[in-house]
Amino acid sequence: MNPIHLLLVEDDAVSRGFLTAALQAMPATVVDVASDGAQAIARAHETAHALWLLDAHLPDTTGEALLAALQGLRPDIPAVCLTADPTPERRASLRSAGFVEVATKPLTIPALQATVRRVLGGPPDSSGLPVWDDAQALRALGDNAAAVAAMRELFIKELPAQVVTIVSAIDADDYACARDSLHRLKASCGFVGCPRLLAAAHALADAMDDPAALRRFREQAAVAQSRT
Repeated sequence: MNPIHLLLVEDDAVSRGFLTAALQAMPATVVDVASDGAQAIARAHETAHALWLLDAHLPDTTGEALLAALQGLRPDIPAVCLTADPTPERRASLRSAGFVEVATKPLTIPALQATVRRVLGGPPDSSGLPVWDDAQALRALGDNAAAVAAMRELFIKELPAQVVTIVSAIDADDYACARDSLHRLKASCGFVGCPRLLAAAHALADAMDDPAALRRFREQAAVAQSRT
């Protein structure tokens, strides 16, 4: 398998290290890193990347300005913007600037990897994640197995209504409501140890206008409801 070269541009050293490790964990992935716009331009001159991941705010430029400069060199490369601003207005502005996806920080490893796979045309890979993770749930609930069982029962009971709320909000373009509901659902997934649905919820939160992300979210919610 030929390696896939990605360019990650992130000025914060801790975030850069975390994101690099998450990307390098993907099969056949090589990550070039840069901490500012000037380094990014130099890396783009050196290597034909499959994807650029650009922070929205850099020491010497903005994500939009850097994307314009990079596209002047290689106009056919897709780009994802990494931003801490979750507002629909900001996401729309970044998409208008040419970013194919906008990923909201802080990111989890599954959400980041799903975004990269989606942009590069591969299916999101959640097959390695279990539907239920007992060890995760026990850690979250103080090794209390009875509490885990009770929380999962309540989680499964309330999940259909949560899915309806999220889907209805997205259909109505009420992304603030959908994001708030997804935030609560992600927290619940962490408590009860439901990593596959958690990954789908993160991917949907990062791309609420993506029908494929919504479909996968609904599919994983149905799987969680059917397996105890």
